[in-house]
Amino acid sequence: MNETDSQTVGAVETTFSVIQVLQDRGGAGVTEIANELELSKSAVHKHLATLADQRCVVKRGDEYRLGLGLFEYGSFVRNGYDVFHKAKPRVRELAAETGEMVWLILEENGMAMYLFGDGGSLDINVDSLVGTWTHLHLNSGGKAILSQYSEDRVREIVDKHGLPARTDRTITDIDELLEELERTRKRGYALNLEEDLDGIHAIGAPIAHQGEVQGALSIAGAANRLTETRCHEEYADRLLTVVNDLELNLTYR
Repeated sequence: MNETDSQTVGAVETTFSVIQVLQDRGGAGVTEIANELELSKSAVHKHLATLADQRCVVKRGDEYRLGLGLFEYGSFVRNGYDVFHKAKPRVRELAAETGEMVWLILEENGMAMYLFGDGGSLDINVDSLVGTWTHLHLNSGGKAILSQYSEDRVREIVDKHGLPARTDRTITDIDELLEELERTRKRGYALNLEEDLDGIHAIGAPIAHQGEVQGALSIAGAANRLTETRCHEEYADRLLTVVNDLELNLTYR
């Protein structure tokens, strides 16, 4: 790739494409990766050899898998967020109190990442979601974060990432989203009523510090338990209290 024609470097993009294939497939061989990316096997092998040298992939027989070197980078990044350390005990406390899933969500480059979670009393492997990306408009924490941004910033994010639907309740119209964010801003919390997953409701509130959004906390559970009425009348006050305490901890850390 000619770097004068682009802000990106082709070789680096290819390396990350290889990583993505390994993540999506849970491991793959050289031929499989080459066919997926329409590259020569020799080119794929060079990228894999470089990644292996950096402990970012490991070879098991004829198959390559992602290595613990990537975990080292991810752990370093997550530990760099003060809100992660401050929120961990509050997430666990809220999950134990409600019995529902509780999440710490952060925004970066217009997408939301599940940074930490606790399954409460539910038999759910929250680790399978930690470190994954989702669109902000799909969940309560994401909408809570968006509610703190200007309309121009929201439109910029939507222009870049779109408003894809996950269920028939997902907001897919920018004007409808802006109206929802205004309601969220006024009451201090956002709702997700089966907009991300059928049968799941959630309530989320933004975490702010020194005028900047640090992330959001959300409570999620089965719609028949976490009803819209309970979200408003029971969970909202508790969630906002925890968030306010967390914001104080960030201020006087």
